[in-house]
Amino acid sequence: MALGLQLSQRLTQSLVLAPQLQQSLALLHAPTLELKALIEQELEQNPVLEEVAAPELELPEKPAEDFADNTDAAAIPDPAERADDAPADPDAGKNSDTGADDFQAEFDKLVQMDQEWRDSVSQTNAPIRQSTEDEEKRQFMFDSLTAETSLAEFLMEQVRESDLTGDQRNTAELIIGNIDDYGYLKATVEEISAANNLPAEKIAEVLKTIQTFDPPGVGARDLRECLMLQLERAGKTDSLEYRIVSGFMEALGKRRIPEIARGTGRTVEEVQETLAKIARLEPRPGRAFLPDNDQYVLPEVFVQKNGDDFVVTTNDEQIPHLRISNTYKDLMTQSAPAISELENSFNIFGGGSKDSVEQIVAAIKGNDDALALLELQKLAENTSHLTKEQVTAINHAIAQVREKRKFVEAREYIREKIRAGKFLIKSLQARQQTILNIGREIVKRQREFMEKGVAYLKPMTMAQVSEVVGVHETTVSRAVSGKYMQTPQGMFEMKFFFTAGLQTTDGGGEISNTSVKDMVAEMFKAEDSALPLSDQQVVKMLAQKGISIARRTVAKYRDELGILPSNLRKVY
Repeated sequence: MALGLQLSQRLTQSLVLAPQLQQSLALLHAPTLELKALIEQELEQNPVLEEVAAPELELPEKPAEDFADNTDAAAIPDPAERADDAPADPDAGKNSDTGADDFQAEFDKLVQMDQEWRDSVSQTNAPIRQSTEDEEKRQFMFDSLTAETSLAEFLMEQVRESDLTGDQRNTAELIIGNIDDYGYLKATVEEISAANNLPAEKIAEVLKTIQTFDPPGVGARDLRECLMLQLERAGKTDSLEYRIVSGFMEALGKRRIPEIARGTGRTVEEVQETLAKIARLEPRPGRAFLPDNDQYVLPEVFVQKNGDDFVVTTNDEQIPHLRISNTYKDLMTQSAPAISELENSFNIFGGGSKDSVEQIVAAIKGNDDALALLELQKLAENTSHLTKEQVTAINHAIAQVREKRKFVEAREYIREKIRAGKFLIKSLQARQQTILNIGREIVKRQREFMEKGVAYLKPMTMAQVSEVVGVHETTVSRAVSGKYMQTPQGMFEMKFFFTAGLQTTDGGGEISNTSVKDMVAEMFKAEDSALPLSDQQVVKMLAQKGISIARRTVAKYRDELGILPSNLRKVY
């Protein structure tokens, strides 16, 4: 088969999401805290957006600046749409001078403000010599800042305070570097010795010293050694706890209490009391130094009972309220500088420049500013045959055309930003309304849960909710992802309410998997510890209530609930 290069064409179809649609989906999917960050990012990137406090939302805006969707388009133009005078407004020539003067005045004012700001900053940034008292207060503030100490830092601090020599401290640092966050040594003495070309005896000697550090049990190589170190620190080397941990660890892990009793020559009751003491030891010595990874969430939906009804509201207080700045609305109402009057200034031209002048006048009348500017620049390149008055007219015309082009470009930029800002505001409103509608439907279908608890949770799918709300099933999935609902029964993730159901055999309809799991948990909770329930016994008890499930399903629910098998739960 010959190899070679060839060109070919292929026609394919693909679905591409528009940037605005991608933004809308991202807003819908984001939880409250992430949404707040996205909005703040948009506020930084879009100058026409401004955040307004909640009380200000009640205040009416000026009629001339009201650009709501319900406003009469004929009376008040939408700043996000192209104005009729975008290229040029022939009727606006009367006010062109006034508009240009106002623009120049505003520009001069901005320049003055900018210069004043720069002068102020340069003065305030001048070095100021602080007093000794201020320096002490500042240093005290920095010294008062606290940071969490890691387990490695805590151990190294004890190394510096110990009687270890310089070489031993270097070895201790190597050992501490191999201790994980839970306090266990993850490398063997031989591995550390081979990797650092050090005698294994010296490493073992330093390791024994580290195992005397706090927290008790640190530096252990397995759970057995960890528990033994803690018992040794407590002076219980002659106790039954130490004997069981050192000699019957495997039986202890499988809770073979009779076997341990026979091996130690003690009664079953004594062994069980001793196991309870062993259970109070710390299996992870470094737990206290683990970073705080708690994730704080804000409820997206609130459900409160008002009489016999449940009121559903969204958490709007945590979301910044946006609006289009009135300043940019006013800018959009201004007309572009009119240049139609410039054609009168070309009456002084004649001769060889007549053709160029006619093209310039035609371009000005046709609002083709680019062509007019190009012809003016060509005409200005050769001024040897022009009079001083004609050169002045050309330069004036070039300045006027450029000013108009800059104004039109600036207004186009503002118009695009206003359009993007309006879409963002509408997307936020649609997001809140979608979540509110989903929340109301959840409360409507799960009313018994709201009143009585988890045992009364009903089966519910996203397809059922999407059909009522009027959105696609994937939209419901995005809307509830990572969001929480504050209910009279506590705070739950919104996905918690969507669960499959099991058909009951007694004709009572469907029951949710979550309710069945709650029943299983209650059965295990009420069992006799001397005769713990097996998974098969739970299956039979559920069958008596009209719920038919397999034994492996009960085993799965038990694992999810963190409940041990029956042989490990038995108390003698």
